[in-house]
Amino acid sequence: MARFIFITGGVVSSLGKGLMAASLGALLQARGYRVRIRKFDPYLNVDPGTMSPYQHGEVYVTDDGAETDLDLGHYERFTGVAARQADNITSGRIYRDIITKERRGDYLGATVQVIPHVTNEIKAFARADTEDLDFVICEIGGTVGDIESLPFIEALRQLRNDLGRSETVSIHTTLIPYIAAAGELKTKPTQHSVRDLTALGIQPDVLLCRVDRPLPEGERAKIAQFCNVRKEAVIPALDARSIYSVPLQYHREGLDAEVLRAFGITDAPAPDLSRWDDIEDRIEHFEGEVTIGVVGKYVGLPDAYKSLTEALVHGGLANRVKVRINWLDAELFAANEDGTPGDVAPMLEPVHGILVPGGFGERGSEGKIASVTFARERGVPFFGICLGMQMACVEAARHSGLEGASTTEFGDTAEPVVGLITEWMTEEGIQKREAGGDLGGTMRLGAYPAKLGGNSVVRRVYGTEAISERHRHRYEVNTHYKDRLEQSGLVFSGMSPDGQLPEIVERPDHPWFIGVQFHPELKSKPFDPHPLFASFIEAAVKQSRLV
Repeated sequence: MARFIFITGGVVSSLGKGLMAASLGALLQARGYRVRIRKFDPYLNVDPGTMSPYQHGEVYVTDDGAETDLDLGHYERFTGVAARQADNITSGRIYRDIITKERRGDYLGATVQVIPHVTNEIKAFARADTEDLDFVICEIGGTVGDIESLPFIEALRQLRNDLGRSETVSIHTTLIPYIAAAGELKTKPTQHSVRDLTALGIQPDVLLCRVDRPLPEGERAKIAQFCNVRKEAVIPALDARSIYSVPLQYHREGLDAEVLRAFGITDAPAPDLSRWDDIEDRIEHFEGEVTIGVVGKYVGLPDAYKSLTEALVHGGLANRVKVRINWLDAELFAANEDGTPGDVAPMLEPVHGILVPGGFGERGSEGKIASVTFARERGVPFFGICLGMQMACVEAARHSGLEGASTTEFGDTAEPVVGLITEWMTEEGIQKREAGGDLGGTMRLGAYPAKLGGNSVVRRVYGTEAISERHRHRYEVNTHYKDRLEQSGLVFSGMSPDGQLPEIVERPDHPWFIGVQFHPELKSKPFDPHPLFASFIEAAVKQSRLV
């Protein structure tokens, strides 16, 4: 029977509950336990798929096609356990399902209420498919005191009674601010947050305290006394040089040991932390440095590209180099009077590789196309992902003489090199979409297979002829232009198994030029870097030696 660990947050948001959950999962795994991590999001969206990246950050996509919270990316990167749709629930999804049941008459005339109907749905979600696990870690989004999170807190309180106190542990993450004028760390916000949580029926067993400096033993003892926990259960969480140093840091502070002690487990196997020791060694001992220019439209909020950022770091770890990212707003590329980009060289000459990531909409598109041209003409390693691949195809078409080449995503065009995909094959059969349909959950989502060309660069990079990668897009490169594009030097080196959908393009005459329709960053991990990112950074290292 699985044991449950509940993680809540207090005082302020953005304390790193997701990283803490991922790190704890990795530490329990290192001791040989089977772990799964789940995220409870209190917002009323059914999923984050229609939310602006500026509001919510990246949308993380699972193999089974769920659009989920970005924290699931942390869970998967740290534990290697593939996230699933069943690992992320929102208030919107819960209420949608309850109202659907009510309209069907499933409640047999009963008055539908938050307790027990909403809380029962939350509990059922937490306990589903946990038979083969040792620990289920449940992270509650938001901050204690938020109205939106109250049903989730109540469901956790009930679960602690349903399962028994020996089968559940509560971890509360708080902030201990330093007040410069007083020259002190202040524990009152943590005391008040724990009091609020206790008033809701949950007494935390472990406190994870975010601090910007070492936590003195006196303050640690004070927190323990006023919050009714052991002093050893007050775990300081200082900022780390890298998020991949966090598991070792938390282990040194005793987090995993204290959680196991709270369960009454005193004979747990010693952890094998060699994987994390190796990663920390690579972080501490870089052998070089490269700069990657990311030309996008959401560069004002790096969380919009969270998995991309981490995959670049993983590529650096694979090559023992530090990766510096220059965030380049495609809209700010110098423009001519007719609206076309001007000279982009001043911004792109300093970088050793150019990456154009995914995105939606026309804003910044001409700047992205200009960066493709620069990479092609200057021989700079280029990596196009999703929209980035589509822009590479548009650029190739224009270079071949089709001046009006564009994508129907941006409006009507005489040369629709990229167009709306209206149907595609899945294991469940043909999926169909309409241009005027709903936006949420209607893209080509999740893992799809592809076949790689026998003499292609990507075949050598992957080391196999068949791959499976995760998708999130509505538009596809139009295969009617395939011959024209290949005549211009752009080779279609990866296709869907039925040969209908382009998955990868490359330029064999270029040092490194690859565009992919999928999102390889979603499957990269620090201990298992995605081969495309490892190869891209390797090419950037070679480029850095030429300049």
